[in-house]
Amino acid sequence: MQVFSQHTFAILEWMVMIFVFFIGLAVLAIVIVFILDVIQRKNAIRHNYPVVGHFRSIFTDLGDFFRQYFFAMDREEMPFNRAERNWVYHAADNDDNTTAFGSTKNLTPAGTAIFVNCPFPTLESDAAETKPMVIGPYCKHPYEAKSLFNISGMSYGAISRPAVLALSNGARMAGCWMNTGEGGLSPYHLEGGADIVFQIGTAKYGVRNLDGTMSDEKLREVAAHEQVKMFEIKLSQGAKPGKGGILPAVKVNAEIAKIRGIPEGKDSISPNRHPEIDNVGDILDFIEHIRKITGKPVGFKCVIGAYGWLENLFKEAHKRGIESAPDFITIDSADGGTGAAPMPLIDNVGLTIKESLPMVVDIMKRYGVKDRIRLVCSGKLITPAEVAWALCVGADFVTNARGFMFSLGCIQALRCNKNTCPTGITTHNPRLQGGLNPQDKQFKVANYAKNMVHEVEIIAHACGVPEPRRLRRYHIRIVQQNGLSVPLNELFPEPEVLPEYHQQKTS
Repeated sequence: MQVFSQHTFAILEWMVMIFVFFIGLAVLAIVIVFILDVIQRKNAIRHNYPVVGHFRSIFTDLGDFFRQYFFAMDREEMPFNRAERNWVYHAADNDDNTTAFGSTKNLTPAGTAIFVNCPFPTLESDAAETKPMVIGPYCKHPYEAKSLFNISGMSYGAISRPAVLALSNGARMAGCWMNTGEGGLSPYHLEGGADIVFQIGTAKYGVRNLDGTMSDEKLREVAAHEQVKMFEIKLSQGAKPGKGGILPAVKVNAEIAKIRGIPEGKDSISPNRHPEIDNVGDILDFIEHIRKITGKPVGFKCVIGAYGWLENLFKEAHKRGIESAPDFITIDSADGGTGAAPMPLIDNVGLTIKESLPMVVDIMKRYGVKDRIRLVCSGKLITPAEVAWALCVGADFVTNARGFMFSLGCIQALRCNKNTCPTGITTHNPRLQGGLNPQDKQFKVANYAKNMVHEVEIIAHACGVPEPRRLRRYHIRIVQQNGLSVPLNELFPEPEVLPEYHQQKTS
């Protein structure tokens, strides 16, 4: 008993010594931080309030976390609120997505969209399957696109290898296409077996010469892959119109550098536009050059700000022959997402899809090209109501990136540009990537895409049409400042084809 007591006393003595040692270390660390804070002059808070001033930065960093989980209501957060994210999570898990007791959405604010239900909705037995749509009828290899909802551009580099694998496999399972983003074609895009849209950004990643110009040889190599169905020229994107892509050096590893054709370990910053495109004629020339080399549909992606150039583009296409027109145009919203963008651009440059999409549809109809050029729209359209709105306005397809990121498990941690994404989606840290299992996530991607189309069909049937592409502007009303709603076709009346282009349209 005495031996045991002495042994216990010795252990306690060591524990006290260790405790005192660590207390001493903590005190020493505080003293060092105190001295460093006092002598530095870069941060006034830390100088005037040494040690405790650090808590301001800590609490600022934790603010996003506390707002998301404890303080924000279901419909309050930006860029996506909890209700929107939860719909995607449930759709990706194939869970019941019904809601009890009533909507938490305020239906009275100006701009709210309300679909006009029909007294005689479409019976399931009368519903029509959403048919594939052909893009690029004048091409050697037209593309028959099966799904109206597809994956928007996310570059390998901006997102991780397991994320690309999960998206590619999920897209194949859902029958939708996957856009590579401007980062080039990786083996992981092809491995999943999905239809691929290859995006050509301003830096020509994946199809560039050493001087940054486009390599026709590399373009042919990409086009030789049967899975690559279309080519999209990125003029601008929603989160940073007028600014090229930004991939921090920490993400530019050897593999990504090889795929893109750039130096390893250096910031990958694209030019703010294609040097060879200076006017609408150059756009058509560039499109025709790529189309001739690849034999596949070619279009472009842009954010609308100025819009007179679109009228000039369609005039020039008519002058050259309607086959010279782009095979598709993707309109991105100014509130689109990105891994990195300057705040002035992400906040205040470009028009949102709510304004730009009706404008572009009307211009296309006036110039008689709406049936020739397929219209794709992109932006914050991650729920069925938003996709159905775009179809009512006149879009042929909707693409989305962040919704599919949520299907992979994104928690909106807002760390996409830090290489510290906690879900493994936008990081190249092997430890963090370990939590993203492509074999599991591919099913969530496919479920999200399929459930999106299914619930858009539910809206269409409620409006009395057999399939979503039959939705029109009169099927939706927009709430005004006085709280009353107005039909969308009154806010944006359908235009007539200009007389000089009417004959070309009908011939």
